[in-house]
Amino acid sequence: MLFDMTDGALVAVPKTTFAAEKVLERAHLQAAIRDNIRVLDEGLLVVAEEFGEFEDTHRRIDLLCVDRGARLVVVELKRTEDGGHMELQALRYAAMVSIMTFDELTATFARHLKAIGDAEHNVDAARARLIEWLDAVELDEPVVSREVGVILAAANFSQEITTTVLWLNEFYGMDITCIRLRPYRHEGRLLLDVQQVIPLPEAEELMVRLRKREAAARDAKSTDTRDLTKYVVRTPEGETEPLPKRQAILKLARALHDHGTPAKTIAGAVGAKKMMAVPGHLEGETLWEQFSQQHAQTEGRGRRWFSEAPFVDEDSTWLLSKMWGTQTEEVLDRLLDLAPTGFGYRAANEI
Repeated sequence: MLFDMTDGALVAVPKTTFAAEKVLERAHLQAAIRDNIRVLDEGLLVVAEEFGEFEDTHRRIDLLCVDRGARLVVVELKRTEDGGHMELQALRYAAMVSIMTFDELTATFARHLKAIGDAEHNVDAARARLIEWLDAVELDEPVVSREVGVILAAANFSQEITTTVLWLNEFYGMDITCIRLRPYRHEGRLLLDVQQVIPLPEAEELMVRLRKREAAARDAKSTDTRDLTKYVVRTPEGETEPLPKRQAILKLARALHDHGTPAKTIAGAVGAKKMMAVPGHLEGETLWEQFSQQHAQTEGRGRRWFSEAPFVDEDSTWLLSKMWGTQTEEVLDRLLDLAPTGFGYRAANEI
């Protein structure tokens, strides 16, 4: 129960129902969660609403999301007190989208951006946003995981649903989350209590660790040869946390610049096409506009440069690339050749 203890007393806040409050499932509840998906999970990006790109069926997924690991997540919403048969419905949807490719995901996201009135809704812009969200700017073609997560959100859940979800999670390694959405009416305001009921928050960390261990075992058997090594960078200010390749290069280059190494010298170390300049001291949209015009960069390539972290030297503003691939350690070594004592780096898995 929810209580008001403003005056030191505990006064129960009356629970209500979505039906009594005339809250519609799609027009109100779904729209609110779509625009505030973080209430279900901080690590989700909505890529489609009412997704129904299936053959021989008219069924639609309430919200289709993708997490930071390129895994799709099906979100099913119900305003009812028992959840109906939403777990079975969600499993069907998860199976249907499990074969989606990155190109299909990009096209789906572009349509969603257009539907919500986003100014940048072409395929190139959608692709760039997805790559940035996935932290995969170094990959030409991110791979969408065949595993699909499921989030069930409802006013309440029947015992049939909770029993099924617990069984699937425990014995079949599924990742199904149940989140209860309970409305309350208090002093003329409609409040929403959002509570994760499966898995219990207290046990979630353990479950995440177990899933990571199982994923690591699968990755060891995978033929995927991508190098996702992270690096710890050492500067006179101390060591960083493990950083992705592009962030490690940015960190070392920025530290060198802060300690007096000219941006032009840094550009010479990383390569002429990996760090380029425009005249003047610019920032924000003006910087990118001038940079893209001078160096023939299209809109979709904007997120392949650290435009939010420019290097300003004398009469020029420099941007560093995010695209490094297998060159990371070679570039870090060349940057260290410019560095005084106190700089270094190591792979995060090295002692």
